[in-house]
Amino acid sequence: MSVLIKPLITEKMTELSEKRNQYGFVVDRTANKVEIRKAIEEQYNVSVTSINTMVYAGKNKKRFTKSAILNGRTNHFKKAIVTVAEGDVIDFYANI
Repeated sequence: MSVLIKPLITEKMTELSEKRNQYGFVVDRTANKVEIRKAIEEQYNVSVTSINTMVYAGKNKKRFTKSAILNGRTNHFKKAIVTVAEGDVIDFYANI
């Protein structure tokens, strides 16, 4: 299974990539920083200077409908904010 699940493309992450050269990824919950660094350097051909990780817990959700109350849960995931070296750029739109 791959360490990197998907890149985070939001307004906040776009601003961080322009100002601080930081990029966000949703990664496997069991992956550590060394594995994340190795996967990003291999896939995007950049040098990673630092990695910050966050684990988000899933939340219980309840929705009221006409026929019943539906209970569910959002997924739990791990997010990594990766800082790359000056001059290196990750282009998510190159493969489109």
